[in-house]
Amino acid sequence: MPKQEDGLDGVFRALASPTRRQVLERLSRGPAAASELAEPFAMALPSFMQHLQVLERCGLVRSEKRGRVRTFRLAPARLTQAETWMERTRRLWEARLDRLDDYLLRVKEGDG
Repeated sequence: MPKQEDGLDGVFRALASPTRRQVLERLSRGPAAASELAEPFAMALPSFMQHLQVLERCGLVRSEKRGRVRTFRLAPARLTQAETWMERTRRLWEARLDRLDDYLLRVKEGDG
């Protein structure tokens, strides 16, 4: 298995690509061989394999090779970590915006 990138930076870099997001969406329905995952994309298999390597390095997918077939499956723990970070950040900014809204209402009413 390739060395996994530390932190969420690699996850967000991987998610920045529409191709990789589509691969993750497909893998959410179950494991698939690399060739099956590559079918919908108009690119050479070696180029597509680079996308799979990015996903595997950051820990979003895992692969297993049996004979000549490499099968990929979703590794949801890394997605959960990203989701947790986004939720925490969303709550922080909602609280800040709520405080700003309260302040602006006080200023508008002359209580500021």
